[in-house]
Amino acid sequence: MNKKGFTLLELLIVIAILAILATVTFVVLNPAQLLAQARDAQRISELVSLKSAINLYLATAASTTLQFAGGTCVLNCWVQPTGVTANCGGRHATTTKITVIDADRTVDGTGWVPVKLTDTSGGSPLAFLPIDPSSNVTYFYSYACDNINLTFELGANMESTAYGQGGTKDVESTDGGNLPSIYEVGTDPGLDL
Repeated sequence: MNKKGFTLLELLIVIAILAILATVTFVVLNPAQLLAQARDAQRISELVSLKSAINLYLATAASTTLQFAGGTCVLNCWVQPTGVTANCGGRHATTTKITVIDADRTVDGTGWVPVKLTDTSGGSPLAFLPIDPSSNVTYFYSYACDNINLTFELGANMESTAYGQGGTKDVESTDGGNLPSIYEVGTDPGLDL
């Protein structure tokens, strides 16, 4: 009688090889970094969309101001999450800026970006203001403006090593802004509000 099948030793060897391959794949792919990169890509996309919406507002609204509600550009910077320290966590140039925290995501000028996007010709291009996918005291969006020159700056901190300062897709130190560890976009020359 001739029996065919695998011996216990052969099965153990196959299981060990599969375990080694799974471990190597897990280490090489690093799912935590892949998720951080996905959140960073969302941050970049949302800030570019917000920048475009504010630019459209400035180009088409009958009467423009970058500080519809919530104080003055020269003295304030705006963020969404609570717990962020003065000067929007040190992101903006002057030490006299006071952080205005606003959890509101509306685009009518009363949200965390105090620009009345609803005055844009044809209506607001955004349904609501974006917030950082992590939205905590380390990862959040910030807004500062110069209402005299009608310029503004938006900022975000990148989470992954790829998009962060010195990474393979570094957007923080290559964005033209004054802070090499913060992603800055906007219309302010030097992005140093």
